[in-house]
Amino acid sequence: MSAEASVGSHAADSADSAIAPPSCYNTDEQRYPSLLGSKYVKLNVGGTLHYTTVQTLSKEDSLLRRICNGETEATIDPEGWVVLDRCGRHFGVVLNFLRDGSVPLPDECRELDEVLKEAQYYQIQGLVQHCISAMQPVVKLQNNRGNNKYSYTSNSDDNLLKNIELFDKLVLRFNGRVLFVKDVLGDEICCWSFYGEGRKIAEVCCTSIVYATEKKQTKVEFPEARIFEETLNILIYENNRRSGPGGLHLLDSRGSGSSLGAGQSEEEGATGGDRRVRRIHVRRHIMHDERGHGQQTVYKD
Repeated sequence: MSAEASVGSHAADSADSAIAPPSCYNTDEQRYPSLLGSKYVKLNVGGTLHYTTVQTLSKEDSLLRRICNGETEATIDPEGWVVLDRCGRHFGVVLNFLRDGSVPLPDECRELDEVLKEAQYYQIQGLVQHCISAMQPVVKLQNNRGNNKYSYTSNSDDNLLKNIELFDKLVLRFNGRVLFVKDVLGDEICCWSFYGEGRKIAEVCCTSIVYATEKKQTKVEFPEARIFEETLNILIYENNRRSGPGGLHLLDSRGSGSSLGAGQSEEEGATGGDRRVRRIHVRRHIMHDERGHGQQTVYKD
């Protein structure tokens, strides 16, 4: 009799232990396996409240989609808010990217880093790449030989090919550190643009209009040293991007070791605030046998 009572008591204790929640479980919150039964979702991200749809959160393969479909548990408070233990300062950027597929990013380096970290946490690869592209230096070559109004000078075709070859060499040398873009549909015949933190830092225009044999001609130059120097400049800029405004001097001035070549001119155009774009136009002297007596050189700005 006592043995049977002992067995019955042990079974009851086992049943009670199976039903009782663990001591570390917060009874004020519930964990739901899926949110797919709901159309709208209320999100509490570090105290910042957001209201959106399951469809928006499920647009990309991310942590948020897995929360919605039940692959990842979601903590929901008694009022029905999905609680995410993250800073909510940039969650609006995350939501807007999911809604539109693109979103303007902060200009401040530190804030851009914060957005990147949030994108990595939520595993939204599209936003991650968007942030990295804004941080990564970009070199763009506009190369449209057919966009000429006048005939080319004798050396222009060779110089145009040299610019293209230099572009390919830079791609191989700085692969993974710089994003290279070749634009063959742009308005410029041959023009290099250099970008850092999502804005244009410098521009090297290799094209000018000159007088030769009593008619205008298009001349393409190959300022190899200047192109290479500007490529290095954006690398320096990006390496010092966390230093704040004090690091801008690396781009806003040529520095002691940099100089313009003969026939080159530098112009600075304001793009808002103290940010400027250096525009370098190649202006070499024309040989006497390339133009008529008394005629002047005309440059395209």
